[in-house]
Amino acid sequence: MLTVFSTPKPFVGQSNMIQRNALKSWALLHPDAEVILFGDEEGAAEACRDLSIRHEPQVQRNANGTKYLNYIFDRARDISRHQFLCYANCDIMFTDDFLGALTLVSNAHNQFLMVGRRWDTDITELWDFSRPDWAQRLRSLALLKGKQNGPSWVDYFCFSRDLYYGKMPPFFIGRHGWDPWLTWYARKRKVSLIDASQMVIAVHQNHDYAYMGEGPAAERSKAEASHNWRLGGTTAWHHYGVGAATETLFEESLRANRLAWFGPVKTRMMSYPLHGWGTFLRATRPIRHRLGLRNAPSKS
Repeated sequence: MLTVFSTPKPFVGQSNMIQRNALKSWALLHPDAEVILFGDEEGAAEACRDLSIRHEPQVQRNANGTKYLNYIFDRARDISRHQFLCYANCDIMFTDDFLGALTLVSNAHNQFLMVGRRWDTDITELWDFSRPDWAQRLRSLALLKGKQNGPSWVDYFCFSRDLYYGKMPPFFIGRHGWDPWLTWYARKRKVSLIDASQMVIAVHQNHDYAYMGEGPAAERSKAEASHNWRLGGTTAWHHYGVGAATETLFEESLRANRLAWFGPVKTRMMSYPLHGWGTFLRATRPIRHRLGLRNAPSKS
């Protein structure tokens, strides 16, 4: 029924624990669930062997070693054995509520994209999947101690098999600016866009962002993010997210979202103050540094 695919960071330190938790939770979604991991990062082959999941070490990369998202999506479609695909970031844990949501959506629509907001949660050790109540414990932890992030923070995309095949621009993965295109494209194709945030507790395991690098590495990351934002042939997709969903999943039923048109408008309106504040900080940086005011004023 379902193939979940992703690409990891090296399996070292905190990332080893987080990614093994995520991959194991996907493999337990269904006895016939297929999990594919793309990339030859340190420890990837060992993790796939330990978890009995498929490993595809070869991935198309640019000169900096950054992976191309369109290659991963197209290759996943070529080699997967199921009707529905899901790309998820390798720090997201799912439970059986995800499969329940997919069943409802796939029964209602032949073509669709299902997305949802994530729950940021502190998880500091390998999850005990041997306990029969592991899924209930995970959801309870997220609901009690986690925080549901905003509608722009979408870390999983579950879709009908051919939706993106051969159609995605050459986005760089691990950089900002590709996820809004996925939701925009579904709307452009008039495919049902489903917000599953109310039913699916997608647990994002909190981590640092040291992998973004500093100095030259950080500058390369910024340049690659700018590359992503310039793709797509139009800027119309820049403000698409969960708010653009045409339907919302509530308590095991689908409801039409009559305000789907307003989602991108709202996101655009909210981006203007942030953009203006960033412009002000850049323009006043020399003066603020002379005065010893290197950081933004406190909001407290």
